Amino acid sequence: MASSAAGGGAPGGGGGKGGKAGAGKESGQSDSTLKRKRGIFSKDLRLMMYGFGDDPDPLPETVLLVEDILLEYITEMVHKAQDVASKRGKLTTEDIMFLVRKDSRKFARVKELLAMNEELKRARKAFEVDEEKLANEE
Repeated sequence: MASSAAGGGAPGGGGGKGGKAGAGKESGQSDSTLKRKRGIFSKDLRLMMYGFGDDPDPLPETVLLVEDILLEYITEMVHKAQDVASKRGKLTTEDIMFLVRKDSRKFARVKELLAMNEELKRARKAFEVDEEKLANEE
């Protein structure tokens, strides 16, 4: 059974306060900008939708709708983070954490991803050091 574009809502699709369908347009986001970005997440979204119980081959309209919601949410969050960071002049991960601090699930996920990123950086650095040692021995 294929999913429909009008079917149930995505968890967190609105994004809390001000999560209106046209939120991207309100923050200065034009339709042409969103259309230009369309399709960049479609492969991953199809797999995620299937993982959350959708049809293995969802309707393209459904994938585009979910992608539009995702892009609007990301755009809105980055704009809010820029507003928070404007006093310092530099956007940091702490600005994103500040925005999601009241949503315990998102906050925990951000912390988990940041810890995983640090672990990957250490592993890459250790691998580079090992590679350099091997090159020097030869």
